[in-house]
Amino acid sequence: MSPLAANAVHSIITITPNALGELAALRDTEPDADRLGLRLEVISKSGEDFRYDLSFDVVTTAAFTDEVRTHVADGISLKVIIPANSTEQLEGATLDHTSSAGLVIRNPNKPQAPVVEGLIHDDPLSAEVETIITAEVNPSLAAHGGFVTFVGHDNEGTVYLTMGGGCHGCSMSKATMLDGVQTMLVDQVAGVDRVRDLTDHTSGENPYFQ
Repeated sequence: MSPLAANAVHSIITITPNALGELAALRDTEPDADRLGLRLEVISKSGEDFRYDLSFDVVTTAAFTDEVRTHVADGISLKVIIPANSTEQLEGATLDHTSSAGLVIRNPNKPQAPVVEGLIHDDPLSAEVETIITAEVNPSLAAHGGFVTFVGHDNEGTVYLTMGGGCHGCSMSKATMLDGVQTMLVDQVAGVDRVRDLTDHTSGENPYFQ
C-alpha cells in the first residue's frame, strides 16, 4: 500500500481543531505550502521519556514505509507523515494547542525499557516486580503525571528502573524513587534489597510535558 492510499485507514494520532488550525497557519507561511505535510516523529531512545520532532515536509517525498493521513476540521486540511518506527509509539496520542502551552502532545504510551546487558527481566522475580509496578507504583505516581519502567534486576537484590512523565527531570524524583518506589518493592517482593534509577534526569527539559 502506498503512503497516500493509507489515508482511508484510522488516523493513528488525533489532532484537535485548535492544533490543526495552528499547524495549517504555520504551514501556509512556508514556500510551496500546498505541497507540504507535517512530519511527526518520536526521536527519543529506548528508556528515555518521549521527545518529538515536528517539521514540514513535501508529502510526495514520503518514504514507502511512512504512514500518511489527512486530517480535516472546520474546513482545514493537513496531511500528517509518521515514520514507521514511530507509529506504535504515537498510537492513540493527541496533538493539541492551547494559548498557554502552545502545541502539546498527550501520549498514553510509555517508552520501551532500555536493554541493559547482564540484567534479567524474564524470570519469576521480574514478573513480581512488574506486577507491583503496574498495580501499585504507577497508579500512585500517576497523580503527579509520572511513571516508572522496569528494566531488569542483577540477581543480587538490585532492581533497575527508569522514570518518566512528571518524574523525569523533577527535583524530587530521586526522593520519590528511594523513599516510595524502593520501599514498596523491598517490602513486597522477596529478593529485592534496593532500587537503582537509570534515568538521565538532565534531559528532562519539561518534566510535566506528557
